[in-house]
Amino acid sequence: MSNRNEKSVPTLGFLTVVEHTPGGLFGGLLVLNLAGRPLEFHCTAPVKANRAQEILYGPTLKPYLYGEQIGGALLAKLKTPALAVCTDSEHVLSLRDHIDIPVALIPPSCAEEAVTAEATSTYRDEPAQLAVALPHVRSFQLGGYEVAVSDQHETDQTTLEAMWQERSIDLDLNEPFTRIREAIEEAHGVGK
Repeated sequence: MSNRNEKSVPTLGFLTVVEHTPGGLFGGLLVLNLAGRPLEFHCTAPVKANRAQEILYGPTLKPYLYGEQIGGALLAKLKTPALAVCTDSEHVLSLRDHIDIPVALIPPSCAEEAVTAEATSTYRDEPAQLAVALPHVRSFQLGGYEVAVSDQHETDQTTLEAMWQERSIDLDLNEPFTRIREAIEEAHGVGK
């Protein structure tokens, strides 16, 4: 397939950030076509805030690092434009303030680390719990998943719902994050 045709294929981006102490933060972005086939993968070198940044940014540090620094750098590398970005980190939602495509928060699956297992069962058992747990988001059903968008970008809900219905998207929205974490581990030796 030529590059020209590859660029016209509808895609979704999946972006996550892995925290590795003492190495810092590692971001990964996997772009999939709507059948789930990978088209691009990018990851960052470790990102670590210095003490002055921790003091000056305060509670806005993680949204800045995850969304603007890591997410922005990864999206700048893309050759294939994505219809939307899916993330499993609430801090990446801040990326939406810097891009023109929807950013959707996907709660972690039951297969993820034990740390997230309790939150996952809450999200799956009671459909509106995502918005309760994170009051700055707007949650809704997208396919078989409860997802959320930033309450500052509520129109993203309509955009995503129309996209899902129009294109009959039927992807497992949790599985790509596992691929990203494993690729980051392979590329950087994180977790070994």
